[in-house]
Amino acid sequence: MTKSKLLEMNNVGIVVENLDDAISFFSEIGLTLEGRGMVEGEWAGQATGLGNQSVEIAMMVTPDGHGRLELSRFLTPTTISDHRTAPVNSLGYLRVMFRVENIDELVTRLIKQGAELIGEMVQYEDMYRLCYIRGVEGLLVGLAEQLKEK
Repeated sequence: MTKSKLLEMNNVGIVVENLDDAISFFSEIGLTLEGRGMVEGEWAGQATGLGNQSVEIAMMVTPDGHGRLELSRFLTPTTISDHRTAPVNSLGYLRVMFRVENIDELVTRLIKQGAELIGEMVQYEDMYRLCYIRGVEGLLVGLAEQLKEK
């Protein structure tokens, strides 16, 4: 039997309370709404282990077409825990990071819309400027601007 091989990372999933607000936030960063719809029924719950479920999802795609975020709002079953305000050194999902141009302009724009800068904007050697922000619903997002090609 031929060993399977990894082809691509399809998406990262983030559960939110307000899908419209999350779509707006990630659109502001530069992702595009690729599609939105319902995933429901026993078949979906068989994959997740949650049983009969009803989830509204929105798929957001990066400008290069390779990276995707699947934003999910669970109608049933209800969410059972909340990790959105966990600090950076917590176990499990923490953040998603995007490489951007003009990080200062983007951070200023996001702060005007209610995002919070975590710590400070820092520079890693002469290669990156980066920061963490808490955006919509307290989601932790990393932003990095590449200063020079590797």
